[in-house]
Amino acid sequence: MKTSKEAFSDYLLLEKKYSPHTVGAYLNDVTSFESFLVEAFDQENVDLVNYSQVRSWIVSLVDQNISNVTVNRKMASLKAFYRFLLKSKQIEVNPMLKHKSLKTPKVVQVPFSEKELKDLLGQIDTPVGFEEVRDKLIVEMFYVTGMRRAELIHLMVKNVDRSAGVIKVLGKRNKERIIPILPIIINQIDSYIKERDALEDIADLDYFFISKKGLKLSESFVYRLINSYFSRVSEKVKKSPHVLRHTFATHLLNNGADLNSVKELLGHSSLASTQVYTHNSLAELKKVYKGAHPRNK
Repeated sequence: MKTSKEAFSDYLLLEKKYSPHTVGAYLNDVTSFESFLVEAFDQENVDLVNYSQVRSWIVSLVDQNISNVTVNRKMASLKAFYRFLLKSKQIEVNPMLKHKSLKTPKVVQVPFSEKELKDLLGQIDTPVGFEEVRDKLIVEMFYVTGMRRAELIHLMVKNVDRSAGVIKVLGKRNKERIIPILPIIINQIDSYIKERDALEDIADLDYFFISKKGLKLSESFVYRLINSYFSRVSEKVKKSPHVLRHTFATHLLNNGADLNSVKELLGHSSLASTQVYTHNSLAELKKVYKGAHPRNK
């Protein structure tokens, strides 16, 4: 018979369609809480807890100087776990029912500037060989589509339609969306496919982006690639695929794109998720306004 954690794992993977990475993070948090229960209360059964024990764990985490953001993430994992136990009738009362998240400061992602993008793309304008051609295409693909890192890694060859000028990506919760691509990217795709087809052995044939050994790319590889390239032109602390996604949205909004259209391109389920990107657009608008209004002369 499966343990409650094993059943929870199956539920997240098979029903909620979460990625293995996300499921692993949830299970790690539940396991950490289990360890705390044993140490603090000499209790092994995580199914029989009350909220005061959860509160004790929160206090313990805060005392260890763990950030409120991380504590909230751990509590989100517990909330999902106990919702599952309640749904599957393994418990009668959800101990997390009245939990409220800790307050956290709002962190505004700083996008790359248009100049930084122009400078970088100028530096890698004439790539040579499979890896250089692939790497430039990855940078461009992030910037012109706004896709997530996981979406790029799992992009399938069959879902890149050069003739129609679109790609189909599989987003969160297995939601598919169509993203248009620019003609300049289609030319780069053609160059990449030519280099890709010349590889001697391709094990992960269905995946569009692969290593020179023919294997699907890892998340850490893609992160290091973006960080390395943008370290050439940017002094920003954070240089990641997510910052490029943020840059995509910000630059579209700065140049007059409709918020609802950006929402669809990003694959957000609600407009509230997209509105976080308007901060930088508003900053740009204020800059233009102050520079142009006669009363500011």
